[in-house]
This record gives sequence, structure tokens and C-alpha cells, in this order.
Amino acid sequence: METVLESNILPQGKPKWLRVKLPTGQKYTELRGLVDKYKLNTICTSGSCPNMGECWGEGTATFMILGNVCTRSCGFCGVKTGRPETVDWDEPEKVARSIKLMNIKHAVLTSVDRDDLKDGGSIIWAETVQAVRRMNLETTMETLIPDFQGIERNIDRIIEVHPEVVSHNMETVRRLTREVRIQAKYDRSLEVLRYLKASGINRTKSGIMLGLGETEAEVIQTMNDLRSVNLDVLTIGQYLQPSKKHLPVKQFITPDQFKKYEEIGLDLGFRHVESGALVRSSYKAQKHLL
Repeated sequence: METVLESNILPQGKPKWLRVKLPTGQKYTELRGLVDKYKLNTICTSGSCPNMGECWGEGTATFMILGNVCTRSCGFCGVKTGRPETVDWDEPEKVARSIKLMNIKHAVLTSVDRDDLKDGGSIIWAETVQAVRRMNLETTMETLIPDFQGIERNIDRIIEVHPEVVSHNMETVRRLTREVRIQAKYDRSLEVLRYLKASGINRTKSGIMLGLGETEAEVIQTMNDLRSVNLDVLTIGQYLQPSKKHLPVKQFITPDQFKKYEEIGLDLGFRHVESGALVRSSYKAQKHLL
């Protein structure tokens, strides 16, 4: 991989291309006012996403269901780990109302891992998709799902409600999976994506982070693995350390290297490849329907 030149490093240690512009625009201002007024829960705001202004301006937002405490303790993730709260069975209607209130054209739904639940949270997942559809007839959806421990019946609940896009993130290369994702398994995630596509999901999607110590060859191998299960859409972004307790950044990937991965991915046959330092899973999500 390319190394980062010292002349491109800011005093705080991050390269210049990781500077984030403050979100602006009428659409952003309107949605920000609604989120604050009605205390709507979006990952865009709680995760301080660098692309919030751009996505909101295009009518896209991301909502997290099943609480904000995860049963897994991945080394890269800033979400709290511990014993989650009781399932809120009114949550599907609440999310649907939020999407209607914000007039969202394309909604991305995600969740924490709920390994404490027999169904892995898949029932709430399916009910949320159905509630959004009932209340928002013109809204399309992407579901960024956990692996549900590879249990097909739980994955089937997502397939049965047939979101326009179903995504499950690999997060990293095979060699680093045990360190980065801990309870997850590289081959299990591949199998989830294979199963989704084989079961009739029109658009499947995944994402990986760079800067955790992977090599270029490992990134390309991961891309090949994802194409082997007929994945349609791939996002590639820069890992940023949420806190000192999390895995450190081993390398800042240059814009030229991200561009190289994009070109390789398109040559491999992905329908869409979003590759850049500030790319996150839901970046340009509405375009992945095409």
C-alpha cells in the first residue's frame, strides 16, 4: 500500500483529506430541526457521520433499531457493549413515523447484534420493514443486518419482507477478522451474503474498513471473495479509532489508493463501488438501487 507523506499530515495526526466540511443546505437544516424537535434517533446524528449533510440533502437517513447496547464487543466499534434493554415492540411504528415525519425517500435500517434473543432480533427487523412500508408508500429501504449467527430461519425473516437492498458488512480481511470482529466469522459472513443472493434478494451489499493493518493483496482477495458470492455493491472506507480503548489506526489510506480499489472492484464486476476515506456503509445508498 502507499504510505502517507508527512506533508499531508495535520498537527493532530490525521491527513488533510480527512477534514470534514460542516453540513449545510436547506434540506439539512429542515431535517436537523425535526430530529432535534422530536428527538428522532438516527445513526447519522448519534454517529456524527461525515456525510450527513450530503445524504440528508438527497433524502436518505439511517436508523438503528433494537436499542443502543450490543452483545458483541468488536474492537473497531464505538457502540456500547453489555446487556441490552428489553425489546421495544412499539419500535417498528416509531421508526416508521420518524421516516414519515422526515419525509425520507430512502431509509437505511441497521441494528446492534442481539445474540441474547432467540430470534436474534429478526422479528423486530421484519416488523420494522413492514411498518415503514405501511406508513411510507414511496420510501425504499436498505437493511444493514447482523449475521444472526448464521441461523437461516432468522435470515429468512429478512428475505420474506424483501427490502430493496440487503447489506451485511465483512468489515475487514480474513486474517484480521478474529481481532477486529471477535465473535464474528469471515466465512459465516460470506455465507450469509451468498444465502441472501441465492434466496432472491436483488441487491446485496457489504463494506470493509481499511487502515487496520491489512495488505493490498488481502483487500483484493476479500473483494474476490465477495464477488464469488455474487455481491452487487461494495463500500470501502477509512477506519477511525472511536476511543483509546479501541483498535489503533495502523495506516491512513491515500485517495489514490482508494481510487485504485474502486477501479479494481468495478473490473471485478461489482455494480457499485464506493471507495474513499470518508465513505461509510450508507454513503450514496439511494444510488445502489440502480
